[in-house]
Amino acid sequence: MTFVTAIRTCLRKYVTFSGRASRSEYWFFVLFLVLGTVALGFFDMALFGTEMMETGPGQMTMQSNGPLASLFGLATILPALSAGWRRMHDSGRSGFHLLYPLIVIVGIMGAMSFFGGLGPMHGGTSGPIAMIVLVPAFIIFAISPLLVLWWLTRPSEPGTNSYGANPYEVNP
Repeated sequence: MTFVTAIRTCLRKYVTFSGRASRSEYWFFVLFLVLGTVALGFFDMALFGTEMMETGPGQMTMQSNGPLASLFGLATILPALSAGWRRMHDSGRSGFHLLYPLIVIVGIMGAMSFFGGLGPMHGGTSGPIAMIVLVPAFIIFAISPLLVLWWLTRPSEPGTNSYGANPYEVNP
């Protein structure tokens, strides 16, 4: 699949969460998203200017207040999510595997609210128990995006799986 074909396919399947997406389709679309965001960020800077902000002693950051890159991101979040969902299907996994980091964050927030923070400094009283639960949770949180990235790079399952026909074996 070519770069342009992948973009066209992913935008045509704007919110199609069923079926399968090949590696080339998914990664060319991700490349399009990155290039589009960077290009529109430069347009934002050129059209709307930038603002210098001091973030710490001796540290400055430049921020653009333009809407173009933000609108592009907002317009492409659903096709990016659906392409990732279909990519998970192509490797034989449920699309929910794409949401593992988000599920871990929700679990950590639930645990923190259950334990009332991280100890007496934060108003909680169960500091040692909370740390026993939260330290492994934060380790899992650090690993979960890498695991999802690894799953997204796996080859297609040969033949037809429970999510549909192999995109490499289907004639367009």
